[in-house]
Amino acid sequence: MELRARGWWLLCAAAALVACARGDPASKSRSCSEVRQIYGAKGFSLSDVPQAEISGEHLRICPQGYTCCTSEMEENLANHSRMELETALHDSSRALQATLATQLHGIDDHFQRLLNDSERTLQDAFPGAFGDLYTQNTRAFRDLYAELRLYYRGANLHLEETLAEFWARLLERLFKQLHPQLLLPDDYLDCLGKQAEALRPFGDAPRELRLRATRAFVAARSFVQGLGVASDVVRKVAQVPLAPECSRAVMKLVYCAHCRGVPGARPCPDYCRNVLKGCLANQADLDAEWRNLLDSMVLITDKFWGPSGAENVIGSVHMWLAEAINALQDNKDTLTAKVIQGCGNPKVNPHGSGPEEKRRRGKLALQEKSSTGTLEKLVSEAKAQLRDIQDYWISLPGTLCSEKMAMSPASDDRCWNGISKGRYLPEVMGDGLANQINNPEVEVDITKPDMTIRQQIMQLKIMTNRLRGAYGGNDVDFQDASDDGSGSGSGGGCPDDACGRRVSKKSSSSRTPLTHALPGLSEQEGQKTSAATRPEPHYFFLLFLFTLVLAAARPSMIVQASTCTGV
Repeated sequence: MELRARGWWLLCAAAALVACARGDPASKSRSCSEVRQIYGAKGFSLSDVPQAEISGEHLRICPQGYTCCTSEMEENLANHSRMELETALHDSSRALQATLATQLHGIDDHFQRLLNDSERTLQDAFPGAFGDLYTQNTRAFRDLYAELRLYYRGANLHLEETLAEFWARLLERLFKQLHPQLLLPDDYLDCLGKQAEALRPFGDAPRELRLRATRAFVAARSFVQGLGVASDVVRKVAQVPLAPECSRAVMKLVYCAHCRGVPGARPCPDYCRNVLKGCLANQADLDAEWRNLLDSMVLITDKFWGPSGAENVIGSVHMWLAEAINALQDNKDTLTAKVIQGCGNPKVNPHGSGPEEKRRRGKLALQEKSSTGTLEKLVSEAKAQLRDIQDYWISLPGTLCSEKMAMSPASDDRCWNGISKGRYLPEVMGDGLANQINNPEVEVDITKPDMTIRQQIMQLKIMTNRLRGAYGGNDVDFQDASDDGSGSGSGGGCPDDACGRRVSKKSSSSRTPLTHALPGLSEQEGQKTSAATRPEPHYFFLLFLFTLVLAAARPSMIVQASTCTGV
């Protein structure tokens, strides 16, 4: 009786399939007019586009039911969808680069203007106040400002050594000018230089300038460099090509609904997010170091304010120089006595003039310029922008889905789920490469991170170390010997437990041995169960009848029958 029941069930199922394939009005081919219109609007020829749906066994990406797409159409649309995503990524990248460039140019121009204004004030005020003490040494002052600019722009200079050399050269030249009646050979000037630290000929000005300038210039240039590095990372990541698996998934997401004859069905939200999370898995791994960099940049702006802040110090270099020359003139007699005591009596210059003839006893008192509020405004805008872009890399899939992929506003029976119109059931994957191990839409090899992006993660780390060092007032050596280029950044590589769980999608559809499918069933019991469930001869007769019924249908019956589901 049980076998007879099975036989009747098979016969009924066969009859239903035949009826669906032959006579059901729902199985009739639908018009492709809407698809033709959309396809032609994209610039493709309509010569080979079918007027009505055709059998889709030739499709390689889209579902193989009835379709409005030929193989050539599928290939054209696949290339077009990849180009559209690449364009969207480049547009997003350019917009972010433009934002960073705007902030960089504004703040960079302000700091350079401060230094230029300081030098201009020096050039205007020093000749009248110091006479020959300045005019005969204009090159030394000009060289100092040139080196300060180079340092600010990132040149490989040691600022403290640069300042020390400037003060040493200036002391030699000014001491000779203050004592034209004396012969001061090189060995005597060398002795003077060795005693300079103890004699403090320029008072506290050199020490104050060294301490404040180092902190101020390091903070200013590291912030501007951070903006530059961030922009450069965005530019280089935008050049990373899309993987072939991503291109296929994007085609299925965007245009397979057209091929399926439902061009009005928009991608389900979670479906779109899974596709782009898989496509941009490596990019999402930038997130942790990107946030670290931006946080460090916001923090370093604290060093722009106050008496020792970047704005006050960079714009006031000339004031320390004036203070130094004033101190040298005021302490000239005491200094001379101490130098003679330490280095001996120099010979008199028979052709030299008296000390009072060449010396200008002028003193320069300069007022500090009050802040215009320009830097405060620039920094406030920059900090707001940096906070806005902190989650750029992990929000990119959702942003593209919302703005570029014509995503459906809700996941319901009317959105495209990759196969038909209907709800999308799989869960949304997490962010980053390691979380794509079970992505249902894009096959991602989590053991092979993109090396270009790993290199950019390392650049972000290095720049963050610069900023952290600058916050402490240190001009750090930027290369961290403990870091290598292997991409040890966040999300890099493959966690052991994740790699152990990785299962190939191709193998997941293979048949499962009976002893594995039924937990607790021994291999021997499994063999017994298999033998017990072997069909009787009558069962083969019923299968033969079922085959005859199928043979009576058209060869494309199976394909047509799939349309009975309402796809």
